[in-house]
Amino acid sequence: MKKNYVRIAVGLGFAQLALLSIAANAQDTTRALKDVVVSATKVDQKQSQIGKTVTIITREQLERSSGKNVAELLGEQAGIIVNGAGSNPGLNKDIFLRGADNKYTLILLDGVLVSDPSGLGGAFDIRLLSIDQIDHIEILKGGQSTLYGSDAVAGVINIVTKKNATSSPSINGIATAGSYGTLKGSLGLNAQLKNLSYNIIYSHERSDGVSEAARPDTATKPYDKDGYNQDAVNAQFSIKFSDRFNVNPFIRYLYGNYKYDDGGFTDANNSFTSKHLNVGTNAVYRLDKGSFNLNYSYENTNRVYNDAFGSSPFVGRLNFADFYFNHQIGDHIKILAGVDNRYSQMNASGKSKVDSSANLLGAYTSVFLSNIDSIFNLEAGGRYNHQSKYGNNWTYSVTPSFNVLKNDKLKLFGTISTSFKAPDLSALFGQYGPNPNLKPERSHSYEAGVSTKLFDDAFKLRVVAYKRNISEAIIYLYPQGYLNQDKQNVKGIEIEPSLNLGKLTLSLYYTYINAQSITKDTSGKPVVQNYLYRVPKNTFGAFAGVKATKKLYISVNYRNYGQRTDLFYNSNTFGNELQSLKSYNLVDAYAEYAFLNKQLKIFIDVKNIFNEKYAELYGYTALGTNFNAGLSFNIH
Repeated sequence: MKKNYVRIAVGLGFAQLALLSIAANAQDTTRALKDVVVSATKVDQKQSQIGKTVTIITREQLERSSGKNVAELLGEQAGIIVNGAGSNPGLNKDIFLRGADNKYTLILLDGVLVSDPSGLGGAFDIRLLSIDQIDHIEILKGGQSTLYGSDAVAGVINIVTKKNATSSPSINGIATAGSYGTLKGSLGLNAQLKNLSYNIIYSHERSDGVSEAARPDTATKPYDKDGYNQDAVNAQFSIKFSDRFNVNPFIRYLYGNYKYDDGGFTDANNSFTSKHLNVGTNAVYRLDKGSFNLNYSYENTNRVYNDAFGSSPFVGRLNFADFYFNHQIGDHIKILAGVDNRYSQMNASGKSKVDSSANLLGAYTSVFLSNIDSIFNLEAGGRYNHQSKYGNNWTYSVTPSFNVLKNDKLKLFGTISTSFKAPDLSALFGQYGPNPNLKPERSHSYEAGVSTKLFDDAFKLRVVAYKRNISEAIIYLYPQGYLNQDKQNVKGIEIEPSLNLGKLTLSLYYTYINAQSITKDTSGKPVVQNYLYRVPKNTFGAFAGVKATKKLYISVNYRNYGQRTDLFYNSNTFGNELQSLKSYNLVDAYAEYAFLNKQLKIFIDVKNIFNEKYAELYGYTALGTNFNAGLSFNIH
């Protein structure tokens, strides 16, 4: 623990020295970044006018992440742990946003909900996404159920895909190779033809992988490798019917085939396939000071697991529609009103008939006040929900912010919100302990923070404290089945300083989580635990990137994860065991060199340079030193 505090102190001291150095330099060596517009708020707000905690992973960062996958990139952000990101690529990738379980983070693709109703918690499988098809990522932390309904308890991750069509056809692509027989390639074509534009990308990735299960010292035989194959097609179109009205249809097909083991320390020759079809459209009719917006999406996810007991098929279908209207009233007020509907179906029996379904209808409205007396901003709203099984519930959100100094030099902000997670279909109707009388899980969240920008926005600092209380959490308890029972109380803090000197970029983060979970044993007696499974109390990260020349860019990324507690199922004793996972450090490095006016680029990404020995999950393999190298091109 003392070593962690020393590392943090050294990192913060480094940031202070860098700050002093910029104060001594001429101000023309700095470069202020433009204010980013956040589309996930449904009113295209500037980031400076938002009182919520928002992180943007930019297009530039994505272009320098071709050697990574989506899980690895998200896991580098403050407040996010992606369990399994550093393990065998085929292992489940569970997002813990501010310590909350994977099912409490809502995933959007281009602002539209994506989900798998047949899975536990209904969470979307981020392994299926190709990082080469993404333009940027918006992360909204804290409860967001007022805008997005169920699941947005810890936050929302909006993954925005590439759409930048040019007047003449443009071809882009990536080809890489790396450790464990990993190969990846993508090819994209886009163009603007009068009132029609299109962007079509195909990606393929494969790897021999390593054994998913760690091999114990007592094993007498080597464990087999658990590799995978993935394919992704993303086709998006935009049809402009007039200056005010355009329709943007899309079709996505995602395929993955993965090998997996029977559990921790237990080798097996298992495999599963996942096929995900997503079709829909976005339509926008623009007014002079607002717009009508329609999002429609149909998803079909088909998963089949093959093990020693045979095949287990799961089919999930989701029809989602979201219609909303936003309007600017005067210079300082915007209003938002909308209605959305989720119709979910699940088939976990292998029969052609769908076994179960549920419908969730929501109506919501928000008011946005911006730049009142050049100081005050406010977002306030509420949502009414009606679910076909449990009935009705309400949520609300109030988010004020104060620009104490002009031009966002010093801002105070905070949020009070309620959120909910509707029971998933597996808990309501599944094969093991279903309970059709389940109620929604409920959350109350509180957040307060301060941010500042100094030296022509070259130095930035954000400090956020938050509290989240979840009640009526749904758990599985044998032999009763699924119950609304647990409570979880979480407090945390996030500190994020950054420095941009033009050619040199430095950023740090430190996060702390204090948690208490309250459950009951089989006799009904309360059981209190002061930790979250697989989530460390302390994490620290440091990033440094430098444009050594106009063509050469180099970066180094360091992360420290504190001790964690895991719950391990012992197949020999048929019981659960608490296991302590030691803290660990990861150091990654990246370099790229551009040719032909940046139309061609070669790069190398090396992860876990010092071959740290660690475990993200007890009994599973974490990757040692590994690399990915290749080239990318963009021909106009």
